Amino acid sequence: MTALVLKIATRSSRLALWQAEYTKSLIEVALDDVSVEIVHIKTGGDKNQTDALRLFGGIGVFTREVQTSVLKGETDIAVHSLKDLPTQPTKGLTLAGIPDRAPTADALLLPEGRTISSIDEVPQGARIGTGSPRRQAQLLNARPDLQMLEIRGNVDTRIRKLDDGEYDAIVLAEAGLRRLNLDDRISLLMSPPLLFTAVGQGALGWECRSDDERTVEILRQLTNPAVAASVEAERSLLAELRAGCHAPLGVETVVAEASLTLTAVLLSADGKNKLMATSSGETSNPSSVGVGVANSLLADGGEELVATV
Repeated sequence: MTALVLKIATRSSRLALWQAEYTKSLIEVALDDVSVEIVHIKTGGDKNQTDALRLFGGIGVFTREVQTSVLKGETDIAVHSLKDLPTQPTKGLTLAGIPDRAPTADALLLPEGRTISSIDEVPQGARIGTGSPRRQAQLLNARPDLQMLEIRGNVDTRIRKLDDGEYDAIVLAEAGLRRLNLDDRISLLMSPPLLFTAVGQGALGWECRSDDERTVEILRQLTNPAVAASVEAERSLLAELRAGCHAPLGVETVVAEASLTLTAVLLSADGKNKLMATSSGETSNPSSVGVGVANSLLADGGEELVATV
């Protein structure tokens, strides 16, 4: 019997390839009649390594070409960092699987891996490398003296820029650092209430063609239901706000048995204005929780903050 061959479309960065290899391993371990090939795709975000992401069509900048490959039938599965995947569905594709989630915290890195115990230990006026409006706004809310500077490039490039003295500190996702065995470079983990995470941070999303029933079923088998519920709540919040993945919006989701609680913060770009809202509900209907949090933020004046993005 001939094995089914599935082709994974992925970006070529070290982190993206880790995600693709991880997906390949999960599929091949679970299904001995399926083999997986990995196909490298270059995206707009990979080609432009200088401009701030939000300035050149930032929504979908790391996903469009990967999705197109699947839609054309060149590949079968698109592997995404869910924080990069727009909430607006792509016609012909379905988000069929979401595996276990990695840690969701943000990590502060100092030169040569020095460690600190609090954000208060960062020197006055320090230059912080992060292109994320969410991270910038929350850090400025806690430390208005800090200088927020744009930074581009893959994980290794950003760390090199830090060690070369271009920044006094940089911020990266804990998940990516651990996946690349770079967690020894973490100087400080930043979690709520200091930094609420990005929607979907630490989670992977697997897309395939909507009419590819076999692949849809394979990916659903490998899905973590609690993670899928958390991510659906977060993405429903983002979609209801119509804010886009570069909004100064942070979230924290907690699942306890059949209950889900979502807390979100929405800030002005300078961090001076901050709104917070929380809602709970059943994991069987996570989107209603996300919509509820969004409506609370909008009722408190969030529409004005979103309009500035």
